[in-house]
Amino acid sequence: MKITQVEFVISAVQPHQYPDDALPEFALAGRSNVGKSSLINKMIQRKGLARTSSQPGKTQQLNYYRVNDRMYLVDFPGYGYAKVSKVQRAQFGEMIETFLSDREPLKMVLQIIDIRHPPSKDDILMYDWLKHFDIPVCIVTTKADKIPKSKWDKHVKVIKQEIGFKAGDQHVLFSSETGLGREELWAVINRAIAQEEEESDEVPFE
Repeated sequence: MKITQVEFVISAVQPHQYPDDALPEFALAGRSNVGKSSLINKMIQRKGLARTSSQPGKTQQLNYYRVNDRMYLVDFPGYGYAKVSKVQRAQFGEMIETFLSDREPLKMVLQIIDIRHPPSKDDILMYDWLKHFDIPVCIVTTKADKIPKSKWDKHVKVIKQEIGFKAGDQHVLFSSETGLGREELWAVINRAIAQEEEESDEVPFE
């Protein structure tokens, strides 16, 4: 996908701060330090727009990136970081649950999981949340360049089994270093946008 325009819009903590232009939103959820910011930068081909940090848990808001004036990538706070206080974790959880249950422009969640490790309890809980709220999900297994290609299928199989991967959901293998999976993930997003546009154009029979 050709990126012609991308803009960081806002770090939001309350619903009244979310954009009100109704563009389709694709949220990225994953553990702290799983590579969400690096994935965003690779997807939009802009070095450093989404800030990466050596300090996990730094992102504590919903960061909105508008792409081609057509859609948003929304970076969730990373979950599962031990040094984040219980109060902060509870606040993050409430903010994300409210977003998932109420946010109408949300079209899909890209759940980011490090291919090198089995899913954590938080990964499994997030996937269960998405299924509970009936939100389309694409599992994105990152850091594929960190293990031999011969082990990809084995690691992906473990991840899918442990989260209870459901038929109809999608999976993309990704590397922010090599660009593996970038076009495939954009294809997933574009299909969802096209489906939304097609449904909005449908005229009901009277």
